[in-house]
Amino acid sequence: MTDRIVVVGAALTREGRLLAARRSAPPELAGRWELPGGKVEPGESPEGALVRELREELGVEAEPVGRVPGEWPLKPGYVLRVWLSRLVSGEPLPLEDHDELRWLTPDEIWDVAWLDQDVPAVKAVLSVLASAGRRAEGGAR
Repeated sequence: MTDRIVVVGAALTREGRLLAARRSAPPELAGRWELPGGKVEPGESPEGALVRELREELGVEAEPVGRVPGEWPLKPGYVLRVWLSRLVSGEPLPLEDHDELRWLTPDEIWDVAWLDQDVPAVKAVLSVLASAGRRAEGGAR
């Protein structure tokens, strides 16, 4: 299917915590949590869209460092793809469509009400992060 619209999500991590953003709009999504990001515009790469969206939504410069395997359906015609990302500069602020941000530890991940469509993506992110942590522990001698 080539007519799907790709929505990019950022798995921004810092000191073992994952950034979650609470939606303030549209009304049907308000109060629920998501990975920050947005739609890829025509002619834009997914990675370029991720950088642009994080600048617009959070006021930060970020860099995608690796794609999380998989993609997840959103509303009809839309699919979510997620990238592990790192902050290059700035402190995230809820600038567009969000009213709160939280850095969640692995034990706090399920303390927020994630958007239904983000739940499988968040689970995939946790799996990738856990796997990376196991590799780092095994490599440290």
